[in-house]
Amino acid sequence: MNKLGERSLRILEYYEILERLAAQAASDAAKEKCRALRPMDDHEQAQVWMAQTTDAKALMIRQGSPAFGGIRAVGAILLRAARGGSLSPRELLDVASLLQTARRALLYDAEHEQKTTLSPIFGLLTGDRSLEEAITTAIVSEEEIADGASPELLSIRRELRRISGKVRETLNRLIAGERAKYLQETIVTQRNGRYVVPVKAEHRGDIPGLVHDTSSTGATVFIEPQQVVEINNQIKVLEGREEAEIDRILAALSSEVAARCDAIAQDYDALVSLDCIFARAKLSFEMKAAPPVLHEGGGHCRLLRARHPLLDPDKAVPIDIAIGEGYDTLVITGPNTGGKTVSLKTLGLLSLMAASGLHIPANEQSEIGLFEHVYADIGDEQSIEQSLSTFSAHMKTIVSIMDCCGQGDLVLFDELGAGTDPVEGAALAVAVIGYARQMGACVVATTHYAELKTFALTTDGVENASCEFDVQSLQPTYRLLTGIPGKSNAFAIASRLGLQPTIIERAKEQVSTEDARFEDVLAELERERRRIDQLKEEANRMRSSAQSERDKMRAERDAAEERADVLLERARSQADRILKDARMTAETVFDELEDMKKKAQKHSADQNLAAAKAALRGVITQTENEQRRGIQKRVIEADEQRPVKKGDRVRLINMGGVLADVLAPADKSGSVSVQAGPMKMMVKENELRLVEQTGQAKKSAPQPRRDAPRRELTLRSAEREVDVRGMSAQEALFEVDNFLSRAIMAGLPSVTVIHGKGTGVLRDAVQKHLRANKRVKSVRSGVYGEGEQGVTIVEFR
Repeated sequence: MNKLGERSLRILEYYEILERLAAQAASDAAKEKCRALRPMDDHEQAQVWMAQTTDAKALMIRQGSPAFGGIRAVGAILLRAARGGSLSPRELLDVASLLQTARRALLYDAEHEQKTTLSPIFGLLTGDRSLEEAITTAIVSEEEIADGASPELLSIRRELRRISGKVRETLNRLIAGERAKYLQETIVTQRNGRYVVPVKAEHRGDIPGLVHDTSSTGATVFIEPQQVVEINNQIKVLEGREEAEIDRILAALSSEVAARCDAIAQDYDALVSLDCIFARAKLSFEMKAAPPVLHEGGGHCRLLRARHPLLDPDKAVPIDIAIGEGYDTLVITGPNTGGKTVSLKTLGLLSLMAASGLHIPANEQSEIGLFEHVYADIGDEQSIEQSLSTFSAHMKTIVSIMDCCGQGDLVLFDELGAGTDPVEGAALAVAVIGYARQMGACVVATTHYAELKTFALTTDGVENASCEFDVQSLQPTYRLLTGIPGKSNAFAIASRLGLQPTIIERAKEQVSTEDARFEDVLAELERERRRIDQLKEEANRMRSSAQSERDKMRAERDAAEERADVLLERARSQADRILKDARMTAETVFDELEDMKKKAQKHSADQNLAAAKAALRGVITQTENEQRRGIQKRVIEADEQRPVKKGDRVRLINMGGVLADVLAPADKSGSVSVQAGPMKMMVKENELRLVEQTGQAKKSAPQPRRDAPRRELTLRSAEREVDVRGMSAQEALFEVDNFLSRAIMAGLPSVTVIHGKGTGVLRDAVQKHLRANKRVKSVRSGVYGEGEQGVTIVEFR
């Protein structure tokens, strides 16, 4: 990036954003990487960075943030290890800390199965647990090696503790004996790593041994008694062996680190990258930001409810600002401290942030096309040392921008043309904007010049915008209004502040007629805008009210549907229970009828028996089919009717409306004895519907003989074959059962089941099921002309 681009980043406060980003990173390396972040002009790379930030934010919502506090700079450590150097305990612990962080990051990634843009980076981690544990087991701290680092070290230290105890025991006997009177203090201490006792200087000859030190006053000498000299020598030898063993352990661990240098360096780079990415996600949370829609190529930007990221989000007024949608130049006018410069900086800074993969404090529907460069001339750059006035300093920057700007760039001017003669300044501002547009750049400029307002009104591709000002309160609202030039409020403000009316009138006389008419037009536009805003607010309020009503109605509808589902499920459960009871009763009747058939001798009795069985199965199958197809029975509201009595004709509501005769009136429990065909049953009175007789009373039918089955129910017809091809085994068996019931009711001697050849699985399931049916006499596959292996022939008993 050139010097002008870096200056623009500083003016737009991009580096302050990077400092806030670096504060979110855990490791020093990631902090430096955050500070080195620069906007990208590569759309694909910027899109990847933005997606990484978005994915990291989503992971943090579900799992929290991974810990990166254990990242340590291991570059120099790995280099020394690779050259054969022995690492210190502190350096080895840094390597272990890095490996532990990598391992925990892998566990974090394993908590979710979904692939994200971060998955390739997590995939670079190795997290060598064996090396990590080897280091942490051997090294307690940078000052201490664990006893268990090696068996040899453990043995040496045990011997050291034993001999040191022997020395102390010997010296304790000395200071507790008759020679204690020669001691300055009855203690055991160390000098030069050897155990000694403090002896009064005048009695140094009374305790034989080696003098290792004297006190600063000379009154005390520290003597190693002769009895412990040899033992202290043993301690020195053991300490030498201990130091050599520690050096060997450190060298061995360093060798293992050297063997894994590449993997450890890869872990380090991946962790630093992840730390930076999650720092971007944390910054997004802090700024209450969202990802914008990135478009390839510059010249297009639309920010919705955008806030400057360095302002207090609770106090900053969101703005809508766009460029490139029908116009490539935006001229912003308005009062001082009204928000013009903030709007300018917000547009430039958010464009830079989006190009850096950062979320922006704006609505997520905001759109940004990446600009090649963003140049800004904002603020007072006057310099006494360089003899530059405000105008000269601005002009020097403008000259540099004019030399560099081109296609796909964004150029921001604050108070363009200010600091010199207004007429010349306005003319120069128009020329500068025209040249930048000619070079293909998008331009946003703030100004107080009326000439620039006129320029925007009369030039294609140039749009006016203004920062709203409340004349009543004399305060800016900081709202940016696109399409409306700012009105000068100097006279209104002066009047409300108490300036004499005569002075204001005289000032108005100095304004040209054309300028006054222009201001009147602006005032009329402002009034019209306020009226439109009121209408929009009213429309939004009505739309919100309608949405609330719609949501309420939708909730009521959902509740009604839920209640209906509960009722339907309850009805289905009741129907299932009734069907189960009816089928159990039917099976009992079938068994009784089978016994009757065996006892019957006459041919007519067999026919009556078949008819009764067929009719009864028809009732059960009809009810079952209606339930299976999900046909919801209508709830028949009971009309007022008289209690049933013996001989009444009734309809059984829960049995599909089957007709039955009352055998006995309701008992104390409300149950009525009825007979439907050959089947007698007890039914609740509220489950009966009285069938009123029309015309003359129906004559009672003669009672049949007890040993003859009834012929009241008609015989039903059925097809001779069923096709179950394409069904699952469970569906096919269910269909075959229903088909057999219909065929038996019709008195068919045999039927055909079409199941197709295929793999034979469906054929085997059907034939096995049929052979288990006690009403089936024989089961065989078809022969030539019947369908061969694709069909099964069933004969009934």
